[in-house]
Amino acid sequence: MQNIEAYQKSFISYLEDFTTEREPKNLYEPVNYILKLGGKRLRPVLTVMTADIFGAHINEAMDAALSVEVFHNFSLVHDDIMDDAPLRRGKETVHEKWDVNTGILSGDAMLILAYQLFENYKSDVFQALAKLFSKTALEVCEGQQYDIDFETRNDVTIPEYLKMIEYKTAVLVGAAMKMGAIVASASIKDQELIYDFGRFLGVAFQLQDDYLDAFGNPETFGKQVGGDIIENKKTYLYLKTLELGTEKQKDEFISEMQNENIPNDEKVKMAKRLFEDSGSAEATQQAVRAYTAKAFDVLNDLNISEEKKHVLKVFGEQLMNRRV
Repeated sequence: MQNIEAYQKSFISYLEDFTTEREPKNLYEPVNYILKLGGKRLRPVLTVMTADIFGAHINEAMDAALSVEVFHNFSLVHDDIMDDAPLRRGKETVHEKWDVNTGILSGDAMLILAYQLFENYKSDVFQALAKLFSKTALEVCEGQQYDIDFETRNDVTIPEYLKMIEYKTAVLVGAAMKMGAIVASASIKDQELIYDFGRFLGVAFQLQDDYLDAFGNPETFGKQVGGDIIENKKTYLYLKTLELGTEKQKDEFISEMQNENIPNDEKVKMAKRLFEDSGSAEATQQAVRAYTAKAFDVLNDLNISEEKKHVLKVFGEQLMNRRV
């Protein structure tokens, strides 16, 4: 077993070999740009780490890990276009640096490149990976549509929101881990268990992302802090404020969020105050801890050593306590 930094280093080296100059440049330069922007590399690291945990050499999992990372970044390129987001990881988004049409086409190319990487595996592994990938990719699209729909709805429930983030974010984390297990020829039971571990961890990850969107440090978070508030997104923080707040707090919150004449910085400041005063901020952190605990419960049934379970638990704790 290696540490997380070693997995990251090995994967980034593999990624650098992938992001070479290709023609036409206007198609592939944006692809390489987004892939080289950095980020946590959470999903590919999970793929490689899981393969190692189940006894495969990490090099065997690199193409699957790269596929996950390429797909994830494809989704970010298109999400940023839909959100008209100016920044990604502290840098210009692809559609801002180039244009919207370039972002759409380069994103499409990334989806195809992600599929192509499975061709490097033998047929049974290729089939299992491609089947999981197709299911996951469609669920991510469904999650994105739910997210868009919620922006114009005022009756979104917390269970609906949790389903949305499970599809939009968590299933890809689960799939990343299951891919590592598939490459390592783990048992079907262990493949499903490690998928559930990743899925629960993915929900915790997104809830923490919601929290950091409001309360994170803009220099380390890498995205526009308060972006969800400005876009009127029905995040866990938003929904919990309506659930836990006093009538006065809820009325103020709804009024201010729907007022298009309030400057963005004032809107963000107001929302953050109400998130804290209503107890929503603390409730979000409690939910992060609860889903992390669900992930850890899955480890009890995994057919791996206690030492390897500890590695997975440490990784989960690092995610829960992250500030970037």
